[in-house]
This record gives sequence, structure tokens and C-alpha cells, in this order.
Amino acid sequence: MTVFRNTAGGGLNAASRQARRGVADPGVLIVGAGPAGSIAALVLARAGVNVRLVDRAYFPRSKLCGDTLNPGALSIADRLGVGSLVRARARAFTGMLLTGPGGSSVATEYPDGIVGVAVERRDFDLLLLNAAIGAGADFTPGVHVVGPAMGSSGSRVAGVCIRHGSQVREIRARIVIAADGRHSKLASALGLTRFARHPRRWAFGAYFTDVDGLTDRGEMHIRADGYTGVAPLGRDVANVCVVRELERVARDGRCWAEDAIQHAITGYAALRQRFVRARRVSAVTSLGPLAVDATAAGYPGLVLAGDAAGFIDPMTGDGLRFALRGGELAAEAALAELEGETPAHEHLRAARGREFSGKWRFDRALRALVGWRRGVAAVEALSSLWPAPVRLLVGVAGDVRLARG
Repeated sequence: MTVFRNTAGGGLNAASRQARRGVADPGVLIVGAGPAGSIAALVLARAGVNVRLVDRAYFPRSKLCGDTLNPGALSIADRLGVGSLVRARARAFTGMLLTGPGGSSVATEYPDGIVGVAVERRDFDLLLLNAAIGAGADFTPGVHVVGPAMGSSGSRVAGVCIRHGSQVREIRARIVIAADGRHSKLASALGLTRFARHPRRWAFGAYFTDVDGLTDRGEMHIRADGYTGVAPLGRDVANVCVVRELERVARDGRCWAEDAIQHAITGYAALRQRFVRARRVSAVTSLGPLAVDATAAGYPGLVLAGDAAGFIDPMTGDGLRFALRGGELAAEAALAELEGETPAHEHLRAARGREFSGKWRFDRALRALVGWRRGVAAVEALSSLWPAPVRLLVGVAGDVRLARG
């Protein structure tokens, strides 16, 4: 697959050429072409807005992720008209396998034929980006955004500052959507986000082939010191993603990613036996600390989307659901302001509260439970006698209700 760009060239040079040709500043400028940014661009372009999408990366690019869309996230992709594209490159999974540190195991199936999918992020992100470009969004890669550009009064964001070599220039826009990830330069510069004090978990990921015992279920292996997700992909490849507390994977002040992956596999008998023949076919990548708290949905002239709007541990597979729906909500907020209604950041604050508050509470409670050893032991003991509550948790975590419409 290739990326089709509406802007010739890349970075500052492309922006400068457009300025010299007299091309108007975009109505909306989106920083970050991941799932949230691309979905926002798709929605806005379909609405006829002049939208420019920029990213420091060139696509396709790899991204550490569990590589899964839970049923709720997949239903959003379907509603936005990109679900069929995703399914064509993905492997469906019909439920989840959960195991506990004491050896318990509960296999669940989603009801009514509902499925999630596993798809590599480099493929998924490129699909969404191409859909946005096909709808009319203007995309420029290789753009390094260093901070917001403020209006003359200093009370409103009026664009972004971009760096090219030693030069810093501005791209102006009526509204900016910051979808530039957990380390968002725009959100941090405005004091809108901060890394959570606790828990401070890191993620480590790699791809393996020849893993025994893969099925049509995703897997979550919960341990006293974190959890390990296994997602079966196509071509006999499995994504292995390990999440651990920082102090449990640190040595001499450094995080040793390969150690974290190896410990997760060899430290648990059920996984160790299944990885006897397995071969790692990628480098081990790391990401952390994971949790990011957002104090607001935006600032006058700017709204947040995706991980820039806050990030919770990926245990429930909610990350892409929050990204897709969050990008859509950011676009709707921008449209509301462009049409003379509520300021975008105020519109988005209310919309995100309505949409996500219940699931945020669920995710935080589950995250706290997994970090409480006695709680994990109690749930494990209960599940061995009565698996129904665990199956209910899997349904809530996978947003099955949303998938049902």
C-alpha cells in the first residue's frame, strides 16, 4: 500500500510553497496522522472543511501497540465506512482467553457472532490515513511541530510553530487539533496534560512466529507484576505485548526491553511451553510511562484527540476505541465552532464526558484491581468456581454493548 499525498514534497518546504502560491490557511490543522488525527481529518474533509494533516513521520511506520480493535472499536470503523478496509487486512477474534497467576484460565466468546480484529498498526494507520486523503484532506509528512502559535492577544491558539533545520515558522489555522500522542508538544506547552504519578507502567512489544496454541481468541495473561497480551495475526505471526511496573523491569537505571519480554514468556509455565518453537521476528520496542492524565479537553483555538487527550493502560483494548471516537468527537467540536456555535474546546469537554466517563471509571477500577495482588487472587479464586463475572468483564472491556448498536 502507498500513501497518496495532496501536498507535493514535505515539511516546511511544502508549507512555504503553498504560502507563495497564495493557498489559504486551512480551516482546521491536525497535528498527528495516527488513528485519531486521520479520523478527525476524514470527518472534516467529508464535511467540506479545508483541512491539513501533518506528521513528523513518513507512513507506513511501525508503532508499539497490542494491534487489536475490540468489538466496540471495530463497530466505529464500520460506522465511519472504513471497517471493510480494516477487515480485509485483519484477523478476526471471537473472544478472549484470560489466565491468572495461580493458573486459572477462562475462555470467553463474544455473543451474537460479534468479533474484534487483530491488525498491525502500520497497516491500520495507513488505511485510515489514505481514507482521509481520499476524502480530500491535505497531508504533509516530515513536519516537526515544536509548539502552539498564539494569536495577537495571547489568549487563543492560532496555529502551530514548525521547525525545519534552524528555522522556526508558523502554520496558521482557525482551529488546531492536537493528535500528536502521549508526548504531545502542544498539550504539554499549554499545561493540558501530565504523566500520571501512579501507576508508572511501561509496555514492551515484539512479534513472534511459530507460537503454539494460538486460536481465534485474543489472550490476556494477568500476573502479580503486570500482564501480557498475545494477539494472533495473519501469516502465523503473534503480537506479544508486556506491561510492567517500571521498577520491575529496571536494571542499573535502564529498562531492558528484551528482559521484560523474555521474563513474561519463561516466567509462566503455560506460555513457556507454547513458545518452545517460537522465533522472535522483530526488535523489542518499549513505551512508557504509559498513563497520561488530561486536565482539559483543549484550549481556545485547540482541541485534543487520541493519546494527547489522555492515555490509560491498554489492558482493556480501549486505546483504539478512544482514538477513533475521540478523533470523531474532536472533528465534530471543530465543526461546531466553525459553524458559529459553542467554542470547540468547550464542546469537546462536554462530549468526551458524555461519551467516555463511564468507561474511564471502569478502566481505572480494573487497573487498580490488577495492581492489587489480593484482589487478583480473589477474582481468580472466584473465576475457578463461577466464570460468569469474568465473562461479563470481558464483554464490558470489549465494548460489546457498543458493537450491538
